[in-house]
Amino acid sequence: MSPLRQALVDYLAVRRALGYKLKKPEKLLGQYLTYLEDRGDQRVRTETALAWATLPTSAHPRWTYERLSVVRGFAAHLRALEPATEIPPANLLPRHRCRATPYLYSDEDVAALMMAAATLRTPHRVATYRTLIGLLVVTGMRIGEAIGLDRADFDSVNGLLIVRNAKFGKSRELPLHPSAVEAVRSYLQRADRPPAAARTPALLVSTRGTRLLLGHVESTFHQLVCQAGLKPRSPSCRPRLHDHRHSFAVRTVLDGYRDGGEPGARLPLLSTYMGHVEPRDTYWYLSAAPELLALAASRLERHLGGES
Repeated sequence: MSPLRQALVDYLAVRRALGYKLKKPEKLLGQYLTYLEDRGDQRVRTETALAWATLPTSAHPRWTYERLSVVRGFAAHLRALEPATEIPPANLLPRHRCRATPYLYSDEDVAALMMAAATLRTPHRVATYRTLIGLLVVTGMRIGEAIGLDRADFDSVNGLLIVRNAKFGKSRELPLHPSAVEAVRSYLQRADRPPAAARTPALLVSTRGTRLLLGHVESTFHQLVCQAGLKPRSPSCRPRLHDHRHSFAVRTVLDGYRDGGEPGARLPLLSTYMGHVEPRDTYWYLSAAPELLALAASRLERHLGGES
């Protein structure tokens, strides 16, 4: 193994010990080192980093910026070991921020998705996607966390789901409403659960009895969105699986306003429930809800007007 390859192994180990997954960076950095090896280069230099990051020439600027950022992080690690290492400047490529506008699902949208699931091929597949969508709606889990659940992560006695080894290596317990507990219990007890499912610990399984794959889930969800008649609200606001997480966060804070309490007090609890490191990481999920902003503005007006 070359010194650079060994350095990459060490770098990934250190970062993963801090809780980072690094699946994409590992792949990209491996490609970058192959690029260097093909040219007989033994160290990281700004020139080669930029040349590799901008391949292919037709790539979107956001993609080239991300590739160079991955190399920059690795170079900063190497610099402590090899002073000749060059760290590409942060402003070498323009950064293009292009976050999708969250598609906030209404109760009617969720009901339409559940109805659309009835068109799937088998009763078990119908039940699987209704259970999956239901869990995303009532817990705000990431889709990867949902399909990564094992049967042992469902505690029907205490009404909990346990999300293990999630983002940043964090695990957490998610209390469920009794109706959600019953829905998951019923799904696991279905007579048509594939026999092969006994060989996998997965909670949600395909018709072949295997754990659901993200790519298949995303394509099926797109099918359900079309069947349900959910339309994009703008070019950047289209129904996505991740938007159930946004919707959950917004509904939680809206409930705080409607209950007449102090919504801000819910943010640390919401942040913990959603698996964020800090409450500030939760604010992004709340920034695109007109109803939420209107309620906040109304409360501010009452405060400025001298009302309690």
